[in-house]
Amino acid sequence: MESRPAAGAGLALLSAVTFATSGTFARSLIEAGWSAEAAVIARISVAALVLAIPAVLSLRGRWAVLRRNTLPIGMFGLLGVALAQVCFFNALRYLPVGVALLLEYLGVILVVGWMWLLHGQRPRRLTVAGSAAALVGLVFVLDLTGSTSLDPVGVLWGLGAAIGLAGYFVLAGQVDPRLPSVAMASGGMAVGAVVLLLAGFTSLLPLRATFGEVTFAGQRTSWLLPIAGLSLVAAVIAYLSGIAGNRILGPRLSSFVGLTEVLFAVLIAWLLLDELPTAWQLFGGALIVAGVALVRLDELRGSRPSLEAPVAVPALAAKGR
Repeated sequence: MESRPAAGAGLALLSAVTFATSGTFARSLIEAGWSAEAAVIARISVAALVLAIPAVLSLRGRWAVLRRNTLPIGMFGLLGVALAQVCFFNALRYLPVGVALLLEYLGVILVVGWMWLLHGQRPRRLTVAGSAAALVGLVFVLDLTGSTSLDPVGVLWGLGAAIGLAGYFVLAGQVDPRLPSVAMASGGMAVGAVVLLLAGFTSLLPLRATFGEVTFAGQRTSWLLPIAGLSLVAAVIAYLSGIAGNRILGPRLSSFVGLTEVLFAVLIAWLLLDELPTAWQLFGGALIVAGVALVRLDELRGSRPSLEAPVAVPALAAKGR
């Protein structure tokens, strides 16, 4: 029995590591001339097809659940998949991988404001402290002193990714718990791919792709390598291991483990792309991660009786990114 928590932690860490590779794989495609939208479509289309088989198997005898959740799956595909990934990949055109991911993770803090303003769920002191720490961390990450230069366009794309991620968190708390996570992931990615393809074919979004060699980790290689990495490693393996780990550890604990994705992303980008944030940006990143962790900890404490209504922030185990 003691091996189950260890196995769950291992699966959750595997999910965090594989999710963390997405920025590095995407960078090689974008620098080779791919538009962010084309890279996202390639990633989620392949992943949706691969996950379709386990999704169908998980829905045996429960097709009515899928029909009842058509709208939430569609909204998840639009916000948690299409918007979050397109904005994150576009942010990579201007920002280091670690900085772009830190900006996206501010989506957790946006949920706090959303639940407070629209639903009257006033955050408790620990959530307020975590939100404040994350916002102070954002100041350091953006390096407003001017010692480094961050493109404001990239910052806006990163904040757009945070909005998409926040949309996923809100939707995740409203989806029927009887809907299997793998079905929601596959269905959401399929919806996101179709929407982006239609927008591209109507010239609303740029679709550019090159099919020659790309530079990955300082080496010239086929464009198929980063596509396979994005779709199979950073999507299929990441989702399946995350779902499996979530079932063993539970959503709260697995979401804490999922915060290591930021650290892994910075490390991978440093090793493969020679990208490393400045010391102040790393300090700000630590504040953001700590702030998000405090919000998650407060959500865990919220399961206990309290005079104040807790802000419910869904788990990070099956992110749409």
